[in-house]
Amino acid sequence: MSNLPKLIGERIRNFRKEKGLSQEELAHKANLHTTYIGQLERGEKNATLESVEKVANALEISLEDLFRSINPHANSHEYTLSQIVTRLQTMSIKEQKIILKFLDLLQDWKEQ
Repeated sequence: MSNLPKLIGERIRNFRKEKGLSQEELAHKANLHTTYIGQLERGEKNATLESVEKVANALEISLEDLFRSINPHANSHEYTLSQIVTRLQTMSIKEQKIILKFLDLLQDWKEQ
């Protein structure tokens, strides 16, 4: 079974949080039910293209932004990397720099 719904759901959740929206607010803006948004974010529903477009419009992002760097058939390592990239892409530059510094600290600690 494809993990695409879960990947899309994670991206929707990350973009929603970045925009400071609750699930209820996103549902209202997208003209969808709140429960449906929650199911999408958890990867429990296979969204229709129309629903995905509504969510992207409500988040004020393009479909390209939503689907960028998603490879549903990636192996475990690629899947993990894809999750990291997905989360980083929804962060501000400042937040990305903090994460990079944290990774440098972890790497230094590991090498000791």
